[in-house]
Parts: sequence; structure tokens; C-alpha cells
Amino acid sequence: METVTLGISGMTCGGCVRSVGNVLKALDGVAKAEVSLEKNNAVVDYDPGKVKLEQLKRSVEEAGFEVAS
Repeated sequence: METVTLGISGMTCGGCVRSVGNVLKALDGVAKAEVSLEKNNAVVDYDPGKVKLEQLKRSVEEAGFEVAS
């Protein structure tokens, strides 16, 4: 397992936080995703053998949010 913190912009409410959390948790290999509106980030525990960092970023972007690298 690896942990990564993704900076996320575009979240404005609790619904946004749920959306980001849901798209991350839906990926095979993501064990945990804690999304914070206050910190504008998501802390994700994932298995790099099942899901790549780029896939995490792409899923957040496809949900309508921006990921700061």
C-alpha cells in the first residue's frame, strides 16, 4: 500500500467532497480515500499494483475537478 495526497481544486461543498471520494473509492486498488474541503485535498491509500497514480488523478478530473501535481 502507498499513500498519496492529491491537491484538488474546484470543490465548493459537501456534495463535491462526496463525489471525489466516491470516484476514488470506486477504483479497484483504492483502500481508503479521505477528502477534505477545508484542505482542498484527498489522502488516498492505494495498491500501486492495481491502480496507478495517473488513474487516480484522471478519475478526479473526469468528475469535474482539477488535480494539482
